[in-house]
Amino acid sequence: MEHRFEEVPAPNLYFDRNFGMEAVKILPGEYYVSARQLLMVTVLGSCVGACIRDPVSGIGGINHFMLPDDRRDEDSRFGRSMRYGDYAMEILINQLLKLGARRSNLEAKVFGGGNVLPGFKNHVVGERNARFVIDYLAIEEIPVIAKDLLGDYPRKVYFFPETGRVLVRKLRSLHNDTIMERELTYSETLRQSRVEGEVELFS
Repeated sequence: MEHRFEEVPAPNLYFDRNFGMEAVKILPGEYYVSARQLLMVTVLGSCVGACIRDPVSGIGGINHFMLPDDRRDEDSRFGRSMRYGDYAMEILINQLLKLGARRSNLEAKVFGGGNVLPGFKNHVVGERNARFVIDYLAIEEIPVIAKDLLGDYPRKVYFFPETGRVLVRKLRSLHNDTIMERELTYSETLRQSRVEGEVELFS
């Protein structure tokens, strides 16, 4: 089974009446990049979303990912869990660069990593996801200019890549069951999946 990162990203386009503009909904395992005026929306529980943009060109994108629930090799950057996280981040950066963003201009805002999934006794998956995205961006020297991570609640994130504006709505109870069901299904998919091959970065 292949990861959705290898497919056409986030086909869930719609018109957002609240903001009066075209929008795209990002589900677990998806990403989206754009060089035009567009609202990117995702709901994060234990998953993490990285909003990365080039403030000079206005090109930006978002992803929505979770590390596989497997700690056997998490201390190795090239282990299964970390390799998936690397892939999830690199595919987003790759697409930004393909659209014309400059790597030296990139900046990030990161969200999610809430402790909302039941049944994870050995570790808290949200904490692992949050730690990974911060560590990854530090290694890649992409500054994190804003973050809202951890906690015990899901978040709905509205990202305007053209301006870099992000609105975060904390969901205390609304649709929590749907969010947990979606992420548990996604987590099970990751357990049955493998990340193959290398990801080449453009400079």
